[in-house]
Amino acid sequence: MPAFVLLLQAIISVHTELVVVPAVVTDARGRLVSGLTQDSFRVFEDGHPLPIVAFHHGEASLTLGLVVDRSQSMRPKSEALFAVVSRVLQLASPGDELFAVTFNDRVAFALPADRPFTEVAGEILAATAAVRAEGQTALYDGVAAGLEQLRLGHAERHALIIVSDGGDNASLRKYAEILALVRQSDAVIYAIGLLGTPPAEEQEDAGLLKRLCHDTGGVAYFPGTPEEIVMVAGQIARDLREQYTLGFTPDASAGRARFHAIEVKATGDDRGRLRVRARTGYLAR
Repeated sequence: MPAFVLLLQAIISVHTELVVVPAVVTDARGRLVSGLTQDSFRVFEDGHPLPIVAFHHGEASLTLGLVVDRSQSMRPKSEALFAVVSRVLQLASPGDELFAVTFNDRVAFALPADRPFTEVAGEILAATAAVRAEGQTALYDGVAAGLEQLRLGHAERHALIIVSDGGDNASLRKYAEILALVRQSDAVIYAIGLLGTPPAEEQEDAGLLKRLCHDTGGVAYFPGTPEEIVMVAGQIARDLREQYTLGFTPDASAGRARFHAIEVKATGDDRGRLRVRARTGYLAR
């Protein structure tokens, strides 16, 4: 087993032996930048530089979860929703671990309890399509279930894609609890928000989706046409395939049981100013 994979198995645990930071690098025109080396990066914890002890770029196994909104507010958007789910699943690579969580008033997993993951995208699409759109919206509970399921994954990288209109009016969990779970996870969260035109429904909340993604280094997209859905799904796939993964050992003298800010910087010869999108910090336990 590669040394990098062994290091990844020590991610943000109770004793926090290694902090894993997925990162996407773009140039001044927003184009993805590949081909950087470990020496191209600098990582800062609470403003202090720390050495990078693990590094990987490009293709690696992925545990990918979809969190799919099947509440009443999504009923008129069902055609767009399943276009999104279908397109995202088409872009999965052989060997990826796939799962889905659906939510309305209740949260449910698309796969049987004794089989938490599949490599067959069609199973996920069929199972999510079988859930009737009804009831209220327990988005926080759905995201929490997705993050907990990701912990069972065996892949080197973890990602969650939320497909929703962003509202929450039925969760047992609060936003602060979800934020803590996000900050304890190494997952990157993306959202594909399906809003009205204009977004006027009470249940819709674009800002909520943006906040859930921002802290992980992900992005919330709001496609309005089938063409934009294809473009957005492709962009997420490219992000995940061109992702850099950095690992560093926390500063033991800094005190662990609190939130620690992370900043990642990158430089490259003749590439101009580079922008890094990465998690903003982690919550040690």
